[in-house]
Amino acid sequence: MTQRPARLALMAGLVAGLAAIPLAGHAQQKKQAAPAQAAPARAAPAAPHQAPHIAAPHPVQRMAVPHMQMNRAATPHLQFRRAATPQPHRTVAAPTQHFQVNRSVQRHERAVQHQERAARRHEHAVQRQAQHASPKLNAAQTQTTRAQQRAERLQRRREDRALRNTPKSQRAAKREEIRRAREQRAQQRQQQAHPNAALTTNATQGNKQTRTQRATRQANRVTPQAARAGRFAARFASLSHAQRHRHHYAAWRAWRHGLRAAFVAWYGPVFWPYAYSDIFDYTFWPYGYEEGYWDFAYDDFIDSLFWGEAGPPAEYVYGDAAPGSYAQSAPSVRVRQAMVAQLCQQPGTGVTAWPFTQIEQKLDLTADQKNLLEGVREAAKDAAATFKASCPANDAFPLTPPGRLQAMTARLQATLQAVETVKPALDKFYSSLSDEQKERFNELGPKHPANNVETTAALPADSKSCSEPKPGLTNLPIERIGDAVNPNDAQDAKLTALQDATDKAVSILQAACPEETPVTPPGRLDAMETRLKAMIQAANTVKPALVDFYASLSSEQKARFNEIGKEVASKS
Repeated sequence: MTQRPARLALMAGLVAGLAAIPLAGHAQQKKQAAPAQAAPARAAPAAPHQAPHIAAPHPVQRMAVPHMQMNRAATPHLQFRRAATPQPHRTVAAPTQHFQVNRSVQRHERAVQHQERAARRHEHAVQRQAQHASPKLNAAQTQTTRAQQRAERLQRRREDRALRNTPKSQRAAKREEIRRAREQRAQQRQQQAHPNAALTTNATQGNKQTRTQRATRQANRVTPQAARAGRFAARFASLSHAQRHRHHYAAWRAWRHGLRAAFVAWYGPVFWPYAYSDIFDYTFWPYGYEEGYWDFAYDDFIDSLFWGEAGPPAEYVYGDAAPGSYAQSAPSVRVRQAMVAQLCQQPGTGVTAWPFTQIEQKLDLTADQKNLLEGVREAAKDAAATFKASCPANDAFPLTPPGRLQAMTARLQATLQAVETVKPALDKFYSSLSDEQKERFNELGPKHPANNVETTAALPADSKSCSEPKPGLTNLPIERIGDAVNPNDAQDAKLTALQDATDKAVSILQAACPEETPVTPPGRLDAMETRLKAMIQAANTVKPALVDFYASLSSEQKARFNEIGKEVASKS
């Protein structure tokens, strides 16, 4: 009995010892795996009956593996940060001025490219609009447009390559050159696609300019006083009636009345009716003509272009006007058809004949001088033939401004041709005369003409030049024409062109201004030739603008323009 309890106590001690051995090993492993834990003694008080379960597999050892792996994975991360440390030091350096210049150039290039893209978009929009406006565009035009687009794209690529290959110092100039070339090509394509667009733009600008010019003319209308002062013969307005000697006679008839010969602009349908006799008479007896003969000739020439036979308003001209040119004296001139026929068909007879018979009787010519005089006679016949061709057909008076200008130009050309025809013969004949014969020749002229020296002395000292402006010849007719026809914008632009042409014509006459009379017959012939050429050049200057303006008028406007001189005469 006593052995059995002793055996049981021994077995209980063995079991307790075996249970203590794994608990101690487990505690030792847990202490090595987690030395940082604050309370490792929690595993020691374990109940004896739980020992088999605690001795099972050890899950704590598996949990320690990821923790150790995370510590080892941190190593390459630290090495990567240390390896990247030198790189930011090289790139964070402060930018230099060179980099700033490059960035500004790049910005400029991007801006230019943006403008080019905008221009291309606008061009494409215009093309699409044109195609939409013209749905029936034929295939040929479409192919042409596409071919132009392909050529433009190819050209742009070439230009871009050339720009990239250009040195940087020359790239700005090259870029500007390319830009101008592209704009020029775009304008050319637009003009080809819309040929009327430029005309419309020009017409709009022209209308604005025309309205401005019209307002300027209205604001600067010429006054009667300025018009009277702005004429070639204005310096003779201060002379008395006896000193002016204005009449409608031919030279020889005026001399029989003791008067000086005057310039007569019109006799019926004939402009400058006594031009044939004036060639000879003015050459040898200039003192028989009034001092302002060529001054009045210039004024009457410009007036006849616009006012016709009636002439400008009386309050805008000087004192006693030339008959046949101004309204106040026109009724006193009775036109005879027989005289008109003589002037046109036989200009070498009657009052326009040259005094060949008197020359032979008074000068006692030698045989050689008679032959030279016969040469002058033959030249006179040739000159008379040219005057025949210058008369209007069927003695019809030209009623329109272009018709008057054509008749006047033909008469001036005939006079110039006559001067050139008789000039060599006249020079030879007069040079062959002796001093005694020249004095006798001078006696054939006017017997009692007014004294030219006295007339010249009576002129104001500050009015002997014709280089001053001539508003009475240039501004006044344009203003009255505008009032009569009331032009639209297009017509007003042509009227402005007519005013410019008239200004230029007057300046041509001023360049050949008759400041003084030459003292020798050859010199007077040369002066007459120069003045005739100036008048013809002035007529040719006005002609295109006058014809263009007249053609733009309606029938009603043309009728008003044709009657402008007569209306002025009826109101005077």
